[in-house]
Amino acid sequence: MSAPNPASTGLFINGQRETGQDVRIGNVTAALAVANIVKTSLGPVGLDKMLVDDIGDVLITNDGATILKSLEVEHPAARVLVDLANLQDQEVGDGTTSVVIIASELLRRGNDLVKNGIHPTTIISGYRSALKAAVSYIKKEMVVHVSELGDEHLINAAKTSMSSKIIGKEMDFFSKLAVDAVKSVKMNATLADVAGYEAMGSGRGDVAAVTEAAPGKKQRYKYPLSAIHILKAHGKSSTESHLIGGGFAINAMRAAQGMPTFVESTDGNPVKIAMLDMNLQRHRMGMGVQVIVKDPAEIENIKKREMDITKERIRKIIDAGARVVLTTKGVDDLCMKYFVEAGIICARRCNREDLKRLAKATGGRVVTTMADMEGNETFDVDCLGASDSVREVRIGDGEMLYVYGCKGHGASTIVLRGANEYMLDEMDRALHDSLCVVKRMLESNTLVPGGGAAEAALSVALDDYANTIESREQMVISEYADALLVIPKTLAVNAAKDASELVAKLRSVHAKGQHSEDASDDALKFMGLDLVDGTIRDNLAAGVVEPAISKIKSLRFATEAAITILRIDDRITLNDMKGLLSSDVATKPGTDIYIYHMLEKKLSS
Repeated sequence: MSAPNPASTGLFINGQRETGQDVRIGNVTAALAVANIVKTSLGPVGLDKMLVDDIGDVLITNDGATILKSLEVEHPAARVLVDLANLQDQEVGDGTTSVVIIASELLRRGNDLVKNGIHPTTIISGYRSALKAAVSYIKKEMVVHVSELGDEHLINAAKTSMSSKIIGKEMDFFSKLAVDAVKSVKMNATLADVAGYEAMGSGRGDVAAVTEAAPGKKQRYKYPLSAIHILKAHGKSSTESHLIGGGFAINAMRAAQGMPTFVESTDGNPVKIAMLDMNLQRHRMGMGVQVIVKDPAEIENIKKREMDITKERIRKIIDAGARVVLTTKGVDDLCMKYFVEAGIICARRCNREDLKRLAKATGGRVVTTMADMEGNETFDVDCLGASDSVREVRIGDGEMLYVYGCKGHGASTIVLRGANEYMLDEMDRALHDSLCVVKRMLESNTLVPGGGAAEAALSVALDDYANTIESREQMVISEYADALLVIPKTLAVNAAKDASELVAKLRSVHAKGQHSEDASDDALKFMGLDLVDGTIRDNLAAGVVEPAISKIKSLRFATEAAITILRIDDRITLNDMKGLLSSDVATKPGTDIYIYHMLEKKLSS
């Protein structure tokens, strides 16, 4: 129901109001429109999307979060799904497409239930009960605990993540690269980290209890992805991408040809690296400073002193032991002369974020000023980073500086090679998803089978659970169970297979496994889709696995998003006040806006 007239809306100012079923239909339609955009990109044989912005830049991807982030979505309910995909990307890193598809299916089925006379509160309560039962079933029946995860499981998880991406053809190469990269940044986890893992895995916020118990447990580790630097370089084949374990590559080159191309540690002394966020140029007077000179000879002294100030700064950096100097600003010829004479590698115009990462990796700090508390200029030796060697390497059309053997916290760099920018960007996104999956699996030590196995098992289990409910929620839980089948259905459709037949077979197998007394049928819960041959297979044995936390989080996020949108039964859109005051409505006596307009005129006078 739409009511543009302010008198009929009962609003003090003019606006539009939609209530009841009209709002729900509009919200569900918008959510389904968003989900339909990404639906065909799900699975190992999903299709790519080409996005062209207003200035003609092209983006080719099948990553759900990237697609939705690039769209300019105006509908408020549809924006909830865009935020949902971003949240899944931040929390887990993978599963962004499936979480949006599940949320939209739950919305569609919830709206149908409302049309059939079920109150939204009952639907919300039923969805929450179904979610609780689903998460409980996953943890009890589906999760495979791997106390010491071997590389095989990790590589399989990485392969599953990148099977639908552009690097799917070379998944053997890139999955090994991703696992090696994540393992190279291994660090001891703090008590807070361990508490976070346990609370995330258990679904409870009982952090204090976990923290107290943590000291007696086995040492846990964390794998910060911020320590993995991904660098893109045009040229060569994608399989010539490589990992610099324990090293760092920065997209910069020597500022002058007279500088050495590499420096190495000598007599056990590491190579010291100075990272600066300031200009290394001839000192100039500040803006607004006036110097009145009576003797022309003094001008030369001023110029000489300006040069001496710069020389003293550089001398302090060199005396501190720096053999490599990197700065985000400029370096002029005068400064370069001093660095060349000292045999130091200097690079200018470096990326600030790259320098921050390098500082963390080498145990140094980025220096923004050399001024100390007394007003003098000094260079603190503790700000220098340390490494085994620094070398300039030619990559593609340009040069890069490789820093080997970083002495600070763990750091690694992946140098991606590819034909063009579009390919490199998509490889970067695909590799990021795989890195997140490997990290989550290493930290949680749990996995579940993929390929629709978990969703089919949950669908059968929730149907059985619904039969034990004696209230109206039984219908809601049954609809929730059917909604989860949208994942195997979409996977089959995208693979050009008969979705109805495959999903029916899959449900039949899982029903047999759950209801059979025979212990040999217990492994049937790992049965999923084989999208190449169009058959059912044991996906755990086939290596199609994903982190358990990814599945649990996607169910939680999708359910909460669906509940958020189903809860809405009234939408008020306010009109622009400036345009309103000049409209005919503002001059019509008796309307709220007329009274408001007259009051405003009286107050202003």
